Amino acid sequence: MTIAGPIQQEFEVEQPGMAACPACVVTPSAVALAAGAEAHARLMLSLPTAHCAACISTVEQAVQAVPGVDSVRVNLTMKRVSVEASPDVTAPQLIEVLKGVGYEAHELDPGLLSATETDKQGRELLMRLGVAFFSMMNVMLLSVAVWSGAEGATRDMFHWISGMIAIPTVIFAGQPFFKSAWAALRVGRLGMDVPISLALILASSISLFETIKSGHHAYFDAAVMLCFFLLLGRYLDHRTRAVARSAAEELAALEVPRAVVLVDGEEVVRPISEVIAGDLVRVRPGGRMPVDGVVAEGASEVDRSLLTGESLPVFAGVGTVVSAGEVNLTGPLVLRVTAAGRDSSLHRMADLVAVAESAKTKYTTLAERAASWYSPLVHLMSFSAFGFWMWKTGGDVRFAVNISAAVLIITCPCALGLAVPAVVTAASGKLFRKGLLIKHGTALERLSQVDTVVFDKTGTLTMGAPEPTNFADHPRAAIEVAAALAAGSSHPLAVALADAARAQGIAAAEVGDLHEVPGYGVEGVWKGQVVRLGRAAWCGAEPLDVTATYLSAGGSSRAFAFADRIRPGAESAIAALKAQGKHIRLISGDAEGAVANLAARLGIEDWIAGALPAEKVALVRELTGAGRKVLMVGDGLNDTAALAAAHVSISPATALDAARTASDIVLLGQDMAPIGDATRIARQATRRMIENFGISAAYNVIAVPLALVGSATPLAAALAMSLSSITVSLNALRLK
Repeated sequence: MTIAGPIQQEFEVEQPGMAACPACVVTPSAVALAAGAEAHARLMLSLPTAHCAACISTVEQAVQAVPGVDSVRVNLTMKRVSVEASPDVTAPQLIEVLKGVGYEAHELDPGLLSATETDKQGRELLMRLGVAFFSMMNVMLLSVAVWSGAEGATRDMFHWISGMIAIPTVIFAGQPFFKSAWAALRVGRLGMDVPISLALILASSISLFETIKSGHHAYFDAAVMLCFFLLLGRYLDHRTRAVARSAAEELAALEVPRAVVLVDGEEVVRPISEVIAGDLVRVRPGGRMPVDGVVAEGASEVDRSLLTGESLPVFAGVGTVVSAGEVNLTGPLVLRVTAAGRDSSLHRMADLVAVAESAKTKYTTLAERAASWYSPLVHLMSFSAFGFWMWKTGGDVRFAVNISAAVLIITCPCALGLAVPAVVTAASGKLFRKGLLIKHGTALERLSQVDTVVFDKTGTLTMGAPEPTNFADHPRAAIEVAAALAAGSSHPLAVALADAARAQGIAAAEVGDLHEVPGYGVEGVWKGQVVRLGRAAWCGAEPLDVTATYLSAGGSSRAFAFADRIRPGAESAIAALKAQGKHIRLISGDAEGAVANLAARLGIEDWIAGALPAEKVALVRELTGAGRKVLMVGDGLNDTAALAAAHVSISPATALDAARTASDIVLLGQDMAPIGDATRIARQATRRMIENFGISAAYNVIAVPLALVGSATPLAAALAMSLSSITVSLNALRLK
């Protein structure tokens, strides 16, 4: 088994026509498909273990060497490979090729993935932010001359040049605020972008009016500076809130898009949408089940770890019920279909995730809640100031508009808008250095409220890779024979046994006539006698109450016991969470003995074994309904819906793409210790958010009266607003 290394970046964006990293530029996939080429098909494979530039090069070169392949493109961010090939090239063929170079792969349905894979909004905000920064620097340089005492025609010239730079910049860079404000006004609502847009328009309009009238003061620098700081806050907010595509889409794309249907004894490949209940479907070894069904012919072992969390394969013979998404390991099977496509268990799981995700979107940040009363108050103060000074000055529109604009600018919710994202950015950086990647802007706020932590077992608290525990109890000759038999199987226990023998320098014995008996084990001939490695009954052994494989040789049998290795840092993470007063629960689809053993080793008193995916979701919802704030930590398809339904969720980097997508936080390395730190840092971050709201409120209490009485020009208002934003950002940086 290959375990993926830490993912490098969860939010890299692959530009159209460009590789995912600089090292990819020279790979064969850079060659475009020649004009006039034969008709080709697009295949999409998931690569959960790809993690670096070397992976990209290896995968692309291996696939490119397959006859009929026209082009290959690896997306490291999405951990996928897209292949353009002739129709006779199949996904199972490519999966075998990738397996040969050490990469696990699964077929995805490209039609069920979203059409765009690029962060257009982020690129647009970054482009507008760059334009605003460039213009702000130039306008500030021109303003220095005015501040230094330029008068008359010289001052007017600098004002006009500043206007020619500032006005197009505000029109272009302010588009996100203008569009949002107009959308709010059209439905009779005052959002935070309405006062922002008014402030930008008024600052620019007053400056243009003053320039036309040869006034002493123009505020183009204030307008552009205001636009820059607002865009900076918006971009930070976007980056911290950016979440990968829907986990429901990822789950749906994992469905096998085609099935081999038996029609009058002949194999016919059909789209899964054309497979109906009652059809007979053949699934070869190594393939995923395309449908829910009952085994009609054959015997094999089935890997259910993606769906149920069971760490060991289970026997599948005639009459065994199997589900879409499970992997057939050792022998060919013929299934009688009971459900396919949208009716399959895998698709129903995707629906569970979609429901949970839609519920999560109702959560709003403190800043958004504050905006519901802040925006109307800002407008009321600005219009009141305008009316008062019009009355007080006997109709001096110029003076009243300047004060009204100063009030709008000085109360502009830039600091309020930065209060949350500035803290999230600082905390995200600190957690990233500890090995945690924050994917959602409200994750820290929700994490600070957690009082219950629910852990999955296999692949989360454990590494998901069995290890022999009793090698020392067996003579070297027995281990040599077992290693030889294990080399002839792809069963996880056989692979683990062979790897362990190799690591200890034990060479495999010479065993002839080696062959695998599907569903039972591996058989061969050693020194003229039949030897077997596999199930207890098949090897004539008494089964142990632990995970084990059995060796039959020379009329006697031996048991090789296995245990799933605990993930580094699991003990310290659970100890830290307990010290913080969190209630810990373990829920797993694995067997009761394995779950009980792990719970005892980690000191978890509350555990559940044999849980189905729907039962995990039900538990999370039950806890939530009881007023608990649940942190779910899991890694598999069986955890995906529960991850999405939890108050906040974490998944390891080695998790399935869909699980990582559904989670709010990704654990980048193998060490789980940072999870204990995350809850502590989240509480600190929440305190900083509250402090930032306090700073913003204190600033308004001091600055707004000055603007209302006419003691602050629009330029002074912009400088004060910028100072409040900087103060909020510096307070956020205290987290580091």
